[in-house]
Amino acid sequence: MQNTGRRTFLKLAALNLAGAAAAGVVAMPRIARAAGPKVVVVGGGPAGATAAKYLKRFDPSVEVTLIEANPQYHTCFMSNEVIGGERKLESLAIGYDGLKKHGIAVVHDLVTAVDGAARTVTTKGGQTFGFDRCVVAPGIELNHAGLEGYGVEAAEKMPHAWKAGAQTALLRRQLEAMPDGGTFVMVAPANPFRCPPGPYERASLIANYFKHHKPKSKVIILDAKDAFSKQPLFKEAWEKFYGFGTADSMITWIPLKEGGKVLKVDPGTMTVTAEAGTFKGDVVNVIPPQGAGRIAVDAGLTEGAWVPVNKGTFEAKKLPGIYVMGDAADAATMPKSAYGANSQAKVAAAAVVSALKGQEPPKPSYINTCYSVAGTDHCFSIAGVYGYSAADNKIVELPDAGGISPLGASAEDRRRDLMYAYSWFDNIRHDAWG
Repeated sequence: MQNTGRRTFLKLAALNLAGAAAAGVVAMPRIARAAGPKVVVVGGGPAGATAAKYLKRFDPSVEVTLIEANPQYHTCFMSNEVIGGERKLESLAIGYDGLKKHGIAVVHDLVTAVDGAARTVTTKGGQTFGFDRCVVAPGIELNHAGLEGYGVEAAEKMPHAWKAGAQTALLRRQLEAMPDGGTFVMVAPANPFRCPPGPYERASLIANYFKHHKPKSKVIILDAKDAFSKQPLFKEAWEKFYGFGTADSMITWIPLKEGGKVLKVDPGTMTVTAEAGTFKGDVVNVIPPQGAGRIAVDAGLTEGAWVPVNKGTFEAKKLPGIYVMGDAADAATMPKSAYGANSQAKVAAAAVVSALKGQEPPKPSYINTCYSVAGTDHCFSIAGVYGYSAADNKIVELPDAGGISPLGASAEDRRRDLMYAYSWFDNIRHDAWG
């Protein structure tokens, strides 16, 4: 796709999220019914919130209950700007009043059981909710035990900050307290994981913070992969801003083939042992392996780390009548991203409404847009449009329908993508929770 067309696509995607249900699915008619079926949505992140809102939009008669433990949700998207000192944590927080205005019952409690046979959801507070269909959108569970020496307690010294909130603030405080000339060590996980470009955006923004406030400091990325999302664009930014590839580079990236795989960590000594050797950090950010959220595991929805689904409807393969989308689902080839979750939730909402009516679901389509900030006024993006292949239950990226920021773009183009990124941030929040 030509660059002009790509930018137009991304601009429209960012600016028109709130008004375009068709970005995720074909349009569904509004249906008037006297007494509607019950749908319970577990989890209030981008997938769950979007599913709840669009279930009600597609069929106002459906009784939608969303159950979420926390009264406020902190978005992971844009949290790297908090860690890099470019925004406040409060700017990531969003509540559920917007969903209530759409007629959705919002319950703040922790779901402890989803019973597919009895069609009930039980909470820690002792409440039980019956359902005709259930949407489970628990996001990720961090596998703290997946790396020797790491654990929940270790995360208080070597934060993951891969769930926004207290961990985000902790990592930011550690960076602020770190002396100039110190070393930041990041452990980047193997695929798949939430937000494929996220670790590299984080490394970029921490390097940007160091450049302006602690210029003698260094960033070391120990990676369990040999390649990552938007790699040429990140490397171009690292070369431009942080001296990447020179003897004086602020950022060192050690891929799998050079010994980047981490074998163990030691919070007591603040060391990370990789195949390439042992690295000591003043601040260590460990992003551990991940899988579907705990409730999906407990409900018997998972196979391996993730939930296998019918990718045309997101109905769980192991428990009919329960739909799982977003980070918890095995939805390759789509990345585990907020926009992907938002798009998948619309597909699932349309499928649920169709199932409740005894009809075939509409033909799905999906979209993903992802922005990465790599320096001051320097942003780039990637977008994909996807279709569904029912024959082999695959989501397939459509050729010539998306695009990626070009290498060698002007400073003005990079600033423009940053403007689009902030517009996207505002609009996806409104589309999901507003």
